[in-house]
Amino acid sequence: MKPAPFEYYAPATMDEALALLAEHGYEAKALAGGQSLIPMMNFRLVQPSVLVDLNNIGGLAHITPGADGSLRIGALTRHNQVETSAVAEQYAPLIHFAMQKIAYPAVRTRGTFGGSLAHADPSAELPALCTALNGRFRLVSGRGERWVSADEFFISLFTTALEPDELLAEAEIPAMPPRSGWSLMETARRPHDFALMGVAAVVALDEQGRCADARIVFLSAGEKPMSAQKAAEALRGQSPSAEAIRAAAESAAANEIDPADDIHGTAKFRRHLANVLCRRALEQAFQRAAGKK
Repeated sequence: MKPAPFEYYAPATMDEALALLAEHGYEAKALAGGQSLIPMMNFRLVQPSVLVDLNNIGGLAHITPGADGSLRIGALTRHNQVETSAVAEQYAPLIHFAMQKIAYPAVRTRGTFGGSLAHADPSAELPALCTALNGRFRLVSGRGERWVSADEFFISLFTTALEPDELLAEAEIPAMPPRSGWSLMETARRPHDFALMGVAAVVALDEQGRCADARIVFLSAGEKPMSAQKAAEALRGQSPSAEAIRAAAESAAANEIDPADDIHGTAKFRRHLANVLCRRALEQAFQRAAGKK
């Protein structure tokens, strides 16, 4: 199929792009890599009357470390740039590791970091990972800018806190504390397909080897990244024993996700996957936190 008719603009500056979004409001869509938007337009699942191409705007593609150990990634940074970045590997190893799991090399060459976040597909890795890492996003408009945490940014299926006149300019991933560990586990029908179920776990140990902090976030488990806050809270202060990890995984899969039935699997099957993957992810994350590879 072909997309519905639309007007096309290719502004050269951020101010021009923001002015176009402010003028056209909900009728406009911003075009970054186009790996999700263009197929949806071709199937007429979305029919914007105005397309604002961001690719001529300078300064939106960067991977910049901060003095505090944080990492900022510009919205137009391509997935393969993050995948091959030694800076990203050093400052945000979970993000760097996940890039190889996103679609295929051709998609990663065009797809953008900010585009994936703004698209807010609950089956995608980056929304869940940024939530697990306590990331935050800089949103800009003609009215100014604001920072929004990942927890508050993702609202529902393909729905975010972005206003019609706003753009996501960059993401900031804070530094992980000492004795931290991470893991991403997912299961798909074929390599690089969207996951039937996935989970990101980020943990930290105190000096006595007890769990000081934990974040557990599922993808493909609801209409947005699903944070298992109660399961994570139950781990804090405990020694990360096999029993504690098993209990947390079972609780998260049973009570803190909302998977749906579809042609690829039932909700019951997805909960089973969530349980198994969560347990494995927590085990690996705690091993990394303890200095074991």
